[in-house]
Amino acid sequence: MKRAFVTRRNVTMAASVVLLSACSIIPKGPETPSAGVPSPAPTSSSLPQDDLHRVALLVPLSGQNGDVGQSIANATTMAILDTAADNLRITTYDTAKGPQAAASQAIADGNKLILGPLLGSNVVSVRAEAAPANVPIISFSNDATVAGPGVFVMGHIPEQSISRSVEYARDTGARDFALLAPDGDYGNRAEAALRSALGEHGGQFVNSERYASSNTSVVSAGARLKQRGGFDTVLIADGAEGSIRGAQAVKSDGLRILGTERWSGDRDLMRSAPLRGAFYSAVSDGRYAGFVRSYQERFGGQPYRIATLGYDAVLLTLRAARDWKTGRPFPTDVLFQSGGFDGMDGPFRFQRNGVIERAFEVRRVTNGGVETVSAAPKGF
Repeated sequence: MKRAFVTRRNVTMAASVVLLSACSIIPKGPETPSAGVPSPAPTSSSLPQDDLHRVALLVPLSGQNGDVGQSIANATTMAILDTAADNLRITTYDTAKGPQAAASQAIADGNKLILGPLLGSNVVSVRAEAAPANVPIISFSNDATVAGPGVFVMGHIPEQSISRSVEYARDTGARDFALLAPDGDYGNRAEAALRSALGEHGGQFVNSERYASSNTSVVSAGARLKQRGGFDTVLIADGAEGSIRGAQAVKSDGLRILGTERWSGDRDLMRSAPLRGAFYSAVSDGRYAGFVRSYQERFGGQPYRIATLGYDAVLLTLRAARDWKTGRPFPTDVLFQSGGFDGMDGPFRFQRNGVIERAFEVRRVTNGGVETVSAAPKGF
């Protein structure tokens, strides 16, 4: 019988290889990408010769996001064990030492699929190595702009979360919308997403206020927005602390407050009086509690929420492996099946532009928790 393996490969020195045989069982800031790291010259693979599908996992295992990357790596191991997979060899490469160097070594080792990288800012350098070798990339980023030929993005896309919330708000009487968001890329994406959602679902974009990422700035921006008025709904596109302070500044009787997927699972936000009654959209957590229990039993700690992407990426790879001959290019057409896939975060499928489409539910913040007010679709 074949066996599935999980391997760690250090791109700067000889690797010690850890082999795990398959068995059957029933939220941090972005890391600054390494610059000026030369790609190593391709070398012959030091991995054992076998008839397993070779899949590279590119995540940070050190540095600022090392704990996040290790959590994803652990989740891929869980998926191999839970499915008793016997046809994959997953090798982990540390992108903190240079994403292009990691990708170059992964290609030299004969991997035919790359899972990762974590950061959208690393995709360009990884693609520079993967594209000439015809190796597709399934990134854990949520930045839809990095998707394209051979690059698939499977993170929880903020634009889709905002669109789902706007759709629900319109269905429940919202008409005039405003935006409170920080300066920078996330705020820009939130504004573009809000305008696009209103174009699709109806409603008017009335006002917006932007602010630097500091406590006093969001309070001042919220006060300015409240003074301008003319809206019945405001989207606050920030994390918990910024959203709480922004809500305090802008809140008024009858105002509907919307958030983004960044609110999901934040306990401070759930205990916030200013955000009580606010709405946001996220993927279902119906299976996440079981995932956490299994993760804790194996690894003794709490996983990062994003770790489910690593788990689902392995399930996706195993599905594709039914039509994938060892040593041949990964069959990307499998990713586009109209019915999609079902994973830890619910139904998902890839669009032709490489961006994932997910099923989002709408939640309302209550007194110390959240409740689902509109369930996620069960499929496509």
